[in-house]
Amino acid sequence: MTTNMPEVNVEFGAKPVIEFPDTPAPSGLKAVELIEGDGPMVRAGDTVTVNYHGVIWGKDEPFDSSFDRHQPASFGIGVGQVIKGWDRTVPGHNVGSRLVISIPPEYGYGRGGMPQAGIGGDDTLVFVVDIISTH
Repeated sequence: MTTNMPEVNVEFGAKPVIEFPDTPAPSGLKAVELIEGDGPMVRAGDTVTVNYHGVIWGKDEPFDSSFDRHQPASFGIGVGQVIKGWDRTVPGHNVGSRLVISIPPEYGYGRGGMPQAGIGGDDTLVFVVDIISTH
C-alpha cells in the first residue's frame, strides 16, 4: 500500500471494507490500483460503468455507495460529469480493476463541500471503485 492510504479488501465486486491508518490523509490526489483488470483501458471521453463506495477520511459510514444500492453507476469520465478526482484517476485503468482513491477538497466538492451528503469543505474523500465496463 502507498504510505498513508487506507487498507481495503481486494476482492473485485465485494462490498468494500476500509481501514484507515492512524495518520492524516495524504496530501494531494492519490490513487492505488488494488487489482489490475485485464479488460479494455478506460480513456477520457468514455462512458464508464462502476461500482463505488465513498466515505469521508476516517469515517465508517459511506456518504454514497452503489454497492449498498446494488446498482452500478454509468457516466462520462474525463469530461467534467463527475468530480475532478475521478476524472483524473479513473482513465488509464482497465476494466476489472479495483482502485482506492484519496481525494482532497480541491479535487472533490471544493470549499463549499456538499452539506446534503454531510461533506465539509475540508473533508478528504476516499472512494473504492470497481471498473465494470467502458465504451
